[in-house]
Amino acid sequence: MSLKPSGEMYLETIYVLSLKKDIVRSVDIADYMNFTKPSVSRAVNRLKEDNYIIINENGHIKLTDSGLLIAQKIYERHTVLTNVLIRLGVTEKTALEDACKIEHIISEETFKALKKHIEAR
Repeated sequence: MSLKPSGEMYLETIYVLSLKKDIVRSVDIADYMNFTKPSVSRAVNRLKEDNYIIINENGHIKLTDSGLLIAQKIYERHTVLTNVLIRLGVTEKTALEDACKIEHIISEETFKALKKHIEAR
């Protein structure tokens, strides 16, 4: 199944929050993404149905192995692309915003080539 960019953003957000907190809840995702709780609830339920996350009886959200792989991939893309754009002279705010858009559409081949080029410098 192909995950939409919005689903990838949610997985990345859950991953980022899990790096900062022991427990991730829907309300944390809503606060972090500045989305409404009903929107987050719908998205989280979809991710659960597709086996990208697990939600326990207390509402604590954890990534499954497949969810974690996607989240880590998107987070790496976001981090690398942000750094590349900043090194090119883009402001941090714009670099963060643009990296968030690019990370979902850049091909694996192009990303690997870009990362290899940056690491060689």
